[in-house]
Amino acid sequence: MSESVENPTQTVAFSASEQEVGARARRRIARRLLPFLFVLYVIAFLDRMNIGAAALQMPADLGFSPSVIGFGAGIFFLGYFLLEIPGALIVERWSARRWIARIMISWGIVTVLMAFIHTPRQFYWVRFLVGAAEAGFLPGVIVYLTHWFR
Repeated sequence: MSESVENPTQTVAFSASEQEVGARARRRIARRLLPFLFVLYVIAFLDRMNIGAAALQMPADLGFSPSVIGFGAGIFFLGYFLLEIPGALIVERWSARRWIARIMISWGIVTVLMAFIHTPRQFYWVRFLVGAAEAGFLPGVIVYLTHWFR
């Protein structure tokens, strides 16, 4: 049994052995790629939620009130929301692999900036930038996976 793939210029038929080679390659890619992307997604989730753990020491260390911490936690999602759709559009036009790498690098750099904050204003800006840096990660991963598994 052969499967045919249509292209605007030609139709190509794959034999059963060629289909099996393609299926094996996709399985090998899935075994290598999916665990890595899963770990990245777990890290992204933990990064979104780590402000809750940090909030235990922030009042003592920085003198932030619970309302400052709550607003900072919320402003993360403002940056995330504003750049999620543009990030998804960019990943469609640009390389998904490069876009995910850009997200990881900028996200890491901005997260390191959290160590240097002293005022609520700095806290708000860094939380906004972390959200903006992380935006587009999930759409980028989805587009990346669609390139491998159609």
